[in-house]
Amino acid sequence: QVQLVESGGGLVQTGGSLRVSCAASGSAASRYFLGWFRQAPGKEREFLAVIGWSGGSPYYTDSVKGRFIISRDNAKNTVFLQMNRLKPEDTAVYYCAADPKYPSPWVFGGVNYWGKGTLVTVSS
Repeated sequence: QVQLVESGGGLVQTGGSLRVSCAASGSAASRYFLGWFRQAPGKEREFLAVIGWSGGSPYYTDSVKGRFIISRDNAKNTVFLQMNRLKPEDTAVYYCAADPKYPSPWVFGGVNYWGKGTLVTVSS
């Protein structure tokens, strides 16, 4: 079992930056793949990025590649999403997720553990 709690959402202007965090707890949390999804109003949940337990070779969806950076601190069981050059279309609830497997759950659906989300609003 893994519990996930996001923080760091808020209001930011277009072109600005924001970092959201997710604290993972549970005995296996440090060995799980951790990632981020988002869901904008009226849209389906969208995969953004995932990172392995070692922190190497993170994977991003094309829409955020080059703007968003995922990282993790295993000593604190925390995963971060640094979001740069934000646009109004980045406005969404951002969800942290965890799963022991990669890549299937992240690509095809079925990630096992979810946080409750944190709202990011980008003003124009």
